[in-house]
Amino acid sequence: MLVVKNATIVTCNANHAVIEKGALVARGGRLTFVGKQQDLPPHGGAQILDAKGDIIMPGLINMHAHCGDSLFRGLVEDLPLEPWLQTVWKAEAAILGSRENCALGTRLGIAELLLGGVTCVMDMFWHCETGFEAAREADIRWASGEIFFDMPGMDGYQSADRPERARAMFAQHDELVGVLPHGTYTVGPENLKLARDISRQHGGFFCTHAAETAQEQAIIRKRYGRSVLHHLHDLDLLGASTVLAHCVHVDDSEIGLMAETGTHMVHNPMSNLKLASGFAPVPEMLAAGINVTLGTDGPISGNDMDMWLAMRLAATLHKARSGDATAVSTRQVLHMATLCGASALGAEKDLGSLEKGKRADFIRVETGSVHALPLFDAITHLVYSTNRQDVRDVFVGGRRVVHDRKITTLDTDKLKEKIKQLVPDIAASLKEQ
Repeated sequence: MLVVKNATIVTCNANHAVIEKGALVARGGRLTFVGKQQDLPPHGGAQILDAKGDIIMPGLINMHAHCGDSLFRGLVEDLPLEPWLQTVWKAEAAILGSRENCALGTRLGIAELLLGGVTCVMDMFWHCETGFEAAREADIRWASGEIFFDMPGMDGYQSADRPERARAMFAQHDELVGVLPHGTYTVGPENLKLARDISRQHGGFFCTHAAETAQEQAIIRKRYGRSVLHHLHDLDLLGASTVLAHCVHVDDSEIGLMAETGTHMVHNPMSNLKLASGFAPVPEMLAAGINVTLGTDGPISGNDMDMWLAMRLAATLHKARSGDATAVSTRQVLHMATLCGASALGAEKDLGSLEKGKRADFIRVETGSVHALPLFDAITHLVYSTNRQDVRDVFVGGRRVVHDRKITTLDTDKLKEKIKQLVPDIAASLKEQ
């Protein structure tokens, strides 16, 4: 049993409750008490963590990442999405045929996420089985599955291999498994429907990139005579188990389709800014009742996977775009990074907020640094003042996986040395093609 005392608890529950002088109890991987310290039940023999007034909050949920691309951080710069992708794929094809390399990059990405307070991530990458293995080793919650891709993949598999691999992931893992076609411009209608069917047969989620750029919209209109979201809708791909990444270039009718079908959206502000993709109409989506979640995208389209930066951007850039300082509130943004992500995964009964009965996934955010003082409102502080260096401890299922800013589940020194050894091959991968 673990007891956390002397905490400011930001629950991220539906009412955004903040508990001053709060405490929580974790037993058997779940929260058995969340409330005022004065109301703590008997806890003799428990492990005690004195938070010393720091914030205790749910672990962040990053709903869109490509962790394995940590190997290519900073390799391809100053290009819009389409030529950027073609260049990235050259490097991936040269390096990621190796499962070992793919696993190495994924471990590096997971280490970055854990140190930044992320306890659950939806990841789309090649050799998806290596992601599940790395996540189990590091003890981070992992939502993933097989990629669908009509061309030969960077992992060496053909399109015809994907369905069997997708089914195998469901057979081997019992939660947070889905099917992840890359996009409507890289996966044709028949394979999109096949991915949909496999996902539904196994009760999984369906995730794809959608309407990220104006050029993508133009490609789909030329091929199919309709927009990306209408194309997905006509193929019966929208719905409560569908998560769409980006949705930058969507109009009112497409927003309406998402709202009517209960489709979830992942906002990736840093990636959209860096690749000049544009500004997703998040305020309009929120007004329509769409469940908007938050992601970082991969570490080559933003150069890191910093969810605190993603939150700050989500809370600010829409104010400037709209000229409305109330466009997106701090409470909405904090929910995007926690409870809304859990809802998109169908896991809101277990994850996303600190409430009795939920899994004990929480983080300790230090509040004593010079940039953190004074603190008047904990939620505003988390969105606008906190950075990932403030994350001191991370717990997943009540197990401490980051202790005083050091990962307990991965040998990061050994990991960094292996990455350094691979760097010359990565740098040469673009010159050789």
